[in-house]
Amino acid sequence: MGVVQIVTATVAFAYTALAIGLFVRAGLGMLELVKLGAPDKTRRGERETRVKTMLRETLGHTRMLQWSGVGLAHWAVFFGFFLLFPALAQSYFEVLDPEWALPLVGHWGPWLLASEILTVLTGIAILALFAVRMLSQPRAHRVPPQGTASDDGQRRSSSRFENSRQWMAFYIEATIFTIVLSHMTIRTFKVALGDVAHEWTSPVSAAVAGVWSGASEDSLRTAVTLVAGLDILVSWTFFLMLALIPSMGIGWHRVTAFFNIYFKRNADGAVSLGPAKPMLIDGEPADFETADPETQPFGVATIGDFSWKGLLDFSTCTECGRCQSQCPAWNTGKPLSPKKLITDLRDHLYEQAPYLKAAAIAKERNGGEADPHEKINIIGNVIDPDVLWSCTTCGACVEQCPVDIEHVDHILDLRRNMVMIESDFPDEAQTMLRNLENKGNPWGENPAHRLKWAEPLDFEVPIAEAGGDFEYLYWVGCAGAYDPKAQKTSRAVATLLHDAGVKFAVLGEAETCTGDSARRIGHEFMYQMLAEQNVETLNEVGAVKIVATCPHCLNTIGNEYEDIGGKYEVVHHTELLNDLVNAGKITPVEEHEGKLTYHDPCYLGRHNRIFTPPRELLGSFAEVTEMPRTEERSFCCGAGGARMWLEEPLGKRVNRERADEAVATGAKTVAVGCPFCSTMLRDGVADAGREDVEVIDIAQLLARTQEKRAEKAVAAE
Repeated sequence: MGVVQIVTATVAFAYTALAIGLFVRAGLGMLELVKLGAPDKTRRGERETRVKTMLRETLGHTRMLQWSGVGLAHWAVFFGFFLLFPALAQSYFEVLDPEWALPLVGHWGPWLLASEILTVLTGIAILALFAVRMLSQPRAHRVPPQGTASDDGQRRSSSRFENSRQWMAFYIEATIFTIVLSHMTIRTFKVALGDVAHEWTSPVSAAVAGVWSGASEDSLRTAVTLVAGLDILVSWTFFLMLALIPSMGIGWHRVTAFFNIYFKRNADGAVSLGPAKPMLIDGEPADFETADPETQPFGVATIGDFSWKGLLDFSTCTECGRCQSQCPAWNTGKPLSPKKLITDLRDHLYEQAPYLKAAAIAKERNGGEADPHEKINIIGNVIDPDVLWSCTTCGACVEQCPVDIEHVDHILDLRRNMVMIESDFPDEAQTMLRNLENKGNPWGENPAHRLKWAEPLDFEVPIAEAGGDFEYLYWVGCAGAYDPKAQKTSRAVATLLHDAGVKFAVLGEAETCTGDSARRIGHEFMYQMLAEQNVETLNEVGAVKIVATCPHCLNTIGNEYEDIGGKYEVVHHTELLNDLVNAGKITPVEEHEGKLTYHDPCYLGRHNRIFTPPRELLGSFAEVTEMPRTEERSFCCGAGGARMWLEEPLGKRVNRERADEAVATGAKTVAVGCPFCSTMLRDGVADAGREDVEVIDIAQLLARTQEKRAEKAVAAE
């Protein structure tokens, strides 16, 4: 062993020990911090299923591959990052003696070929990701201001990397490329030295090795040692950086993502959409009969109120910006960026980490008494209220996140504290909540008028009773009962079911709001009151199958009522009507005239994965022209998250953005399957000055074909 080897090996091994020590300490510190989060007992159990989900999403890159090009490149880097560790291990042999290699496989042809191919693919992939980042720089994609800006600002570009700490990404890309380059360089040295017996095992290196033809054997072996030392230093500098910057999510996600995916809300891998996460107290769904707001947190006010899964979410964010690129609020000039929300909470978490840990120690020493130090309220100090009220809970952020961060759940938890504890919410929400409390509907209409929508029908709509002869309970919903436009949909559905011979009934005056808007705005207590009342009514009449025209009602009854004793089979009216068409019980006889496009309601599509039935139903009498953003990537109408009842003074109106997209298809008809979407898109189309474009529910379109058939029959007589 020469002087070069002695010095290089000493530095390499000492640096490795330092980096490992600091990295392990930082990792244990992060674990300790995450464990300080509030308990969440809903993440327990189903270990085998969770392991399968974690392996499928990580090794299979199923969520990353939603964006195929970038996903494939990241997939290559993922495997390169972990499977090039054997090459790093070989560098330790090479700093000791450049002729040494890994035991057993170091000179084995298949291993040499596989490692060469993997190294080259990793290099190409990291260059591709670097190119994507360079082409997507915010300064190259500036957008003009959109309407009135919040005090918290609005987007300045359409780049998903706006608000990302780019130097970290560039550093990591440079690190991986340097490691790739060092491995390839060492391989070319070994080919030139004749240490590689067969050139087919290192085809790329063999093609380049000729550049070293004039170098002596001693200089090449020295170069092997030096480059191997560089490989070790660069590799462990990455881990040293993670140790020094615990908020470096783009680096730490290589560790934390495995756990974040394992502990995702749904063990089977389904995205954390559909039912809202219940408000937790002591790790379990809140029981308001025993809950005490004086001593127990209602929602989230401080960083320590978040569950440990929330703290893990914040630590795992890679700042890739996929969530931001899909967010309807961000894309219309609102201050909400799901990415920035998470990174702001993460930065606050690690700023407060020493105090949280000290408080935990003090609490333990004080015999379990609460820490006396004043805690920082997140709202107004870390997160602007406008950020939270901009959210439509459409779920586009959760749908796109490759590491399963649950943005919507965190927003709801923050809203719950604002609404139930601080009574801090937009003035318009007060009217809606008062109407729900006093009248059982957000419009404040008389409950005795629940059945007025049915008066124009030429048949009697049966009222559901215990032991009644009905197959489906038709849940009309507040919009279907009171909104004049939605009443037309209610009548169309009732008529179609009646003509098809389906036995159905309605609750009439016994029906009250499902509580969706109350829950999404943050009033969990009011939601539970409404939900319990409805579950009692539904169970009394013996409802088993329920058909709903409102996706929000469908989601609440079908996904959330089960937690309070209401288990029902709930279908959307487009699903049932499509089944009836396929069974020949309804026969569309007229093709729709003119071009038609379909808008996917968020709570029907993303939240409940109902994409095909509405399109099949439309396809039975019309040709559908799709909008650019559709199905999982459909753009919100702007009404979700209780925003149906709130003003929208900031930025461009979300419904106008979606209406512009619909109109741009050239369609004269915009088909919808949600009363909220119908209202919002109708207003958006009117705002665009396109009164010639009709926004209408699919059921009404289907009913028209039946009306035309009846008209033809009368004319034929």
